[in-house]
Amino acid sequence: MKHQLVDAQSGLEQLCRRVACAARVGLDTEFHNERSYVARLMVVQLAFEEDVVIVDPLRLPELRPLVEALGKTLVVGHALTSDLKIFADRFGAAPDRVFDTQIAAAFCGYGLSVSLADLVHDIAGVRLKKSQTVSDWSARPLSSKQTEYLTDDVAHLLELHDKLTKRLEESGRLHWALEECRLLGQLERYQVDLRKMYLRIPGATRMNRRELGVLRELVALREATARRRDVPLKYVLPDDVVAGLVALRPQRVEDLAQLRRLDAGARKSLGQDILAAVRLGESIAEEELPVRPTRPLGNQRDGLVAVMNVLIGEIARANGLPATLLVPRASLERVARELPESFEGMQAMLELEPWRTQLVAEPLWRLLSGESSLRIEGRQSGDPRISFS
Repeated sequence: MKHQLVDAQSGLEQLCRRVACAARVGLDTEFHNERSYVARLMVVQLAFEEDVVIVDPLRLPELRPLVEALGKTLVVGHALTSDLKIFADRFGAAPDRVFDTQIAAAFCGYGLSVSLADLVHDIAGVRLKKSQTVSDWSARPLSSKQTEYLTDDVAHLLELHDKLTKRLEESGRLHWALEECRLLGQLERYQVDLRKMYLRIPGATRMNRRELGVLRELVALREATARRRDVPLKYVLPDDVVAGLVALRPQRVEDLAQLRRLDAGARKSLGQDILAAVRLGESIAEEELPVRPTRPLGNQRDGLVAVMNVLIGEIARANGLPATLLVPRASLERVARELPESFEGMQAMLELEPWRTQLVAEPLWRLLSGESSLRIEGRQSGDPRISFS
């Protein structure tokens, strides 16, 4: 498929008008995220019915108009979460009408993590050349091999959209896939809950509420600093250093020297801010301290989650779907912890989309209420399988 490069503002303006008027556009991005707080866009590829456009963000001062134009059409891509997160983080916007071919393929029996190369080969009969997977996308000019790779990555997306849609219509699962894809277009999906970031620090579940208050302030300091500097969180304060600061509760800058992983540069640039964050955490009123994270379930309820997982796995197998696509483990843990007293209560705890509820709610409730059981059949024939009745 022919391609063109857009690396000037006049070309971008024309492209935005074209995108906004298109019925659908294939999308992929190349980015680097090793040394920045938010991934840095290096290349954006767009596929139209007749050609591919390669956009060079390094030569263009502002890509927001392109992101806004994408919000006016259907965006087709493969494993779109990372691409849309970059738009959400960098521009505070993301296309809300999307079709993810990886998600659609999962509803067609391909599993939840089928690669674009495998999907294109199976559906379109084309082998993609993946020689540039670890290429340095910041290098300019782009080589001919890089350009070929970039073009291939989007050239077949619209064909996949057509053929997967047809298969989904034939199986009666198109609305399931579209419902799942719709969730990808929700901007809040990519927004970090700053109030809960401290729970990601290893060891947080073992801390008391006062320690969690200090931890929360230190994590807030780290996040604000990383965002301002546009560097990864670990470049500001690694997780183990944050946990060490909570245990140390330093009162003077000199106290920071007790943490060998907190180098002299960090002590100089962040020392006073760290002390201020510790003091703030120590001054939080008792009733306003963070609540301790939920403890592990314990053996009995862990066993209940395991049994429910077996049932979910059997439902997934019977429907040709990946088990992980049906119910998040966190939802099953909530059910095991709270033990709902009614079918409606269980549905509310699961917080599932309609298509998921349709598949799993009734059999799961029958299992929890003791109306049905799991058993193993086919052992004597050498073909053991789980039966639910």
